[in-house]
Amino acid sequence: MVFPYRRRASIAPLADIVFGGWRVPGDRAASRRLLAFLLLAFAVMSGWAEGTPPGRRVEPLDGSWRFLREDVPAASAEDFDDSAWPVVTLPHTWNGVDGEAGGDYYRGAGWYRRELRLPPAPAASQRFLQFDGAALVADVWVNGHRAGHHEGGYAAFRLDIGASLHAGRNVIAVRVDNARSGRVAPLGGDFTVFGGLYRTVELVTVNPLHVDLLDDGGPGVYVATRRITPERADLAAQARLSVPARLRAPLRLRWTLFDARGRVVACVSSKVVASMAGVQTVAQVLPVPHPRLWQGVEDPALYKLRVDVLQRDEVADRVEVPVGIREFAIDPGRGLLLNGRPYGVHGVDLFHSGRPGRGLAVTDAQVDEDFSALSELGVTGLRLVHFQHPRRAYDDADRLGFVLWTEIPLNSAMDDSPAFRDNVVQQLRELVKQNYNHPSVVVWGLGNEVYKSDAASQALLAQLQREAKALDPHRLTSYAHCCAADDDLMARQTDVIGFNRYYGWYDGAVTDIGPWADRIHAAQPARAIAVSEYGAGASVLQQEDPPARPVPASHWHPEQYQALFHEAYWRQLATRPWLWATFVWVGFDLPSAGRDEGDRRGVNDKGLATYDRQTRKDAWYWYQANWSRRPMLHLVNRRAPPRGGIATDVRVYTNLDEATLVVDGASLGPRRASDHVATWAGVTLSPGVHHLTATSADGVGDSIEWSVAGAGG
Repeated sequence: MVFPYRRRASIAPLADIVFGGWRVPGDRAASRRLLAFLLLAFAVMSGWAEGTPPGRRVEPLDGSWRFLREDVPAASAEDFDDSAWPVVTLPHTWNGVDGEAGGDYYRGAGWYRRELRLPPAPAASQRFLQFDGAALVADVWVNGHRAGHHEGGYAAFRLDIGASLHAGRNVIAVRVDNARSGRVAPLGGDFTVFGGLYRTVELVTVNPLHVDLLDDGGPGVYVATRRITPERADLAAQARLSVPARLRAPLRLRWTLFDARGRVVACVSSKVVASMAGVQTVAQVLPVPHPRLWQGVEDPALYKLRVDVLQRDEVADRVEVPVGIREFAIDPGRGLLLNGRPYGVHGVDLFHSGRPGRGLAVTDAQVDEDFSALSELGVTGLRLVHFQHPRRAYDDADRLGFVLWTEIPLNSAMDDSPAFRDNVVQQLRELVKQNYNHPSVVVWGLGNEVYKSDAASQALLAQLQREAKALDPHRLTSYAHCCAADDDLMARQTDVIGFNRYYGWYDGAVTDIGPWADRIHAAQPARAIAVSEYGAGASVLQQEDPPARPVPASHWHPEQYQALFHEAYWRQLATRPWLWATFVWVGFDLPSAGRDEGDRRGVNDKGLATYDRQTRKDAWYWYQANWSRRPMLHLVNRRAPPRGGIATDVRVYTNLDEATLVVDGASLGPRRASDHVATWAGVTLSPGVHHLTATSADGVGDSIEWSVAGAGG
């Protein structure tokens, strides 16, 4: 029951309802204090209070870790002396400096140790350690006892450590290793592999009767939409229930669906017959009247499903998962159909929310910052490359309505060994289960640019296809293809396909992308295709107008060429709506230790914004003018003032019909925008400092200052 109180005056009637008007005689203040205490207790028992669910406690363990970047096998012992080790706070990486400097960086073992002081455990409880990311291989000890091993740096994993814990002082020791290995993906890739505990660690305490915590890091509750009409949607839900031995009490699962305003829209109950100890799967269908659909950026309507495990009608455990009611298909001729309507997917490839000096060891706030910027850019979808991203990224995509392609780290290279195949299958299981409930996820990516196409690589991709469909038969799979013929067998293993194409940068001309797309569409009309990567490098410190085409491996990547590249590409891609998605490589510059080009080593500079997020390149604003509904205009070439006495064109990117240019207080008049560009041709400026302002009729504007040198300067 929900009591509809909103104001302080409603407390007394609520007390009458709950407690029959019981008060402390003659002491109104004491009565209120008693009432507040009883309400809080009632709220905690009934699950009203926000925070820790009934029956489950989650304790962050991000502070006070001792760390050493070398291999010290003796550090697994409980009594090992780590007092000389520096103290770090998670998230943490040991490659925050050398992983961004270019060239070789430390790839090996590092150790983390932490004390954990615990009160006596509840009589009936289990305790688990949850790691949200440990790159690439982790071994864990608790009080000197080996607790577990995990291979794969980008997914969460949990370990049951209850048998090794005791009241008082406990010691957790973790050996993390990001060394190159022939058995753990990724074996290659154009990015730095940051080592360490670069995401959070938590201690989870639960009742022995709980929603399963050992299902490949998944939530244990999985929901899918099975039928949608305007009057009703059916949700098919499953919960994996971990049942202890000798349990005799009656069990029920209560499934409650809330809308975005917290109102209950469906509530059903399932009886559970626990005939034996172990994990038991319970299925339930929830009918949702008059569903509000998750419609991407237009209306990312979200629900929340709460599953309560009830023992003798008391809550033993509770899990909440996001729900978005939607259906989708990808049509070779119409592109992505979201809830039966064509939905243009355009956006960027996002390589995690890295930051200088931190690598991938970022906070939720920094992830939010990136997603807010991408929303401002106007993306409708993202390809999350080249591995599983943090939980916050998927939550933000749900909330903002971004359609996601998310993939496993099968990248560049593979190994034809049972150990490697088992590892990539394991990482696929983790990716699917941990992100199954996110409505933003539409496509599971099974790999990227494996540089050989032979029987072994094709067999591996075919195996991953079978595994993905067994785990989730309702979503689609894709592969990012490169470096072989368009009809190569590697491009034919998945449901749909994406192609990484860089005409005008590595080969060909910028005008080639449209004709290439037409050829492949004509040759394979039943094949749904996307452009999964395209882009060009750019340094905001390097300016050339007009630019010559750069040499990709050179140290000269003028910003102007990137902008012209993207102007040409988007004009071709936008006219081909049968492309089910197009993704710019990349949203933000990213660390790649093997690169030495542009203005610095160790960075892939194809981002639309700089790695530190401080500067958005001109190409960013070209896409914002094309994609965003928010009124905007941007003066192009702001970092490249012309020479004095030479006529130059002043250009503005805008999504408005018209803009006016003012130079040093004198208006040069309005210009109509043509294909999102307004141009004032042949503007001549004398040497000196000049102020330029572009405005629209509704007050949107942009200003720059140009220090103009002499014509020969």
